[in-house]
Order: sequence, then C-alpha cells, then structure tokens
Amino acid sequence: MATTNSTPVGAFIPTTNVWDVAQLAYVQDPALRELLVRLYQNINNIANVLNVKDTGYYDTNQFVTSQLFFPNPALSSSTQQNPQYRQSLRLLVNFGQLPNAGLKSVAHGIAFNTAYTITRIYGAASDTTGLNYIPLPYASPVLANNIELNADGTNVNVTTGSNRTNFNICYIILEYLIQ
Repeated sequence: MATTNSTPVGAFIPTTNVWDVAQLAYVQDPALRELLVRLYQNINNIANVLNVKDTGYYDTNQFVTSQLFFPNPALSSSTQQNPQYRQSLRLLVNFGQLPNAGLKSVAHGIAFNTAYTITRIYGAASDTTGLNYIPLPYASPVLANNIELNADGTNVNVTTGSNRTNFNICYIILEYLIQ
C-alpha cells in the first residue's frame, strides 16, 4: 500500500504503455510485430482486470479496496462535478477485548463528515483461551448474548448484554465511500 498526500491508494497496475509503441515501426518481421502488438494488448487487459478486483488487504490505515460503487446520484451532466464510479475505502480497527455487559467505544481515526457513507461494518471476536469465535454483530436466541456493533463520527461501538470479556481479540472493519 502506498499513501500520497494523505490520500490512501490501493494496489493498482499502470494501464499506460510501458513500451514506446513507435518502436514497432523498426520491427521488420510482420509476425513479430503482430506478436508484440498482441502482447501489449494482453498486458493492458490484465492490468485492467486486476485494477477492478477487490483487494484483500486489511490495514489499520485507510486503504482503497478497488470496490467500485455506482456514481453519486446527486451528480449529473449538469452539475459542476461529473458522475463517476466511487472507490471504497477500508479500515481495520483493532478493538481489543469485548466489554462486560455494556458499551465499549474505540476511536477509528477517520475524519468523517457529510461526504462519507459507510457501506459495511463487520468483525469477529476471538476467545483465545476457550477457543471460541463469533462474528460481529452477533445474534443469539438468548437476548442477553446479542452483541450490537455500530459506528459514529468518532468511534466504533460494541454493546454486549452479558459478560463477553473472554473474547480478548476483536477486529472490526469499516468500509466506506467519500462522495
């Protein structure tokens, strides 16, 4: 992952020509020239396909996932900004231990404002002693065992209805768009 000017970027392959196409004029053999053209096209096709994949990289810094969301519906050809597909960003929050029948909040460090939209909040908690693992949020037929997961402009929040401190490792992932 690289970051430029505080803007997170994902793992993208350049789609511009790496070779000077004008050099093909110097290739005398037409079969070799055709082969080189096809190689250039295939490399560009590979780069295009790789650049639209969902990157499986989970970091505690903001990271562009390569997920593309539909253009912002508030934009059109008559607005100052043109509609375009929006990149999704991902952030992993190392939440630590789950709380004992209550609320625990951990700062996520994202400077949310009205231009942000969360698309997914999910996670998992691990009890490394009892070797038990649960998804977050957690739904149980026993009401007190349910675990609520949400986020606000500052924190990731987990509310438990019972003592869940045996789940000592918890990772929460936020995925979001910037309009």
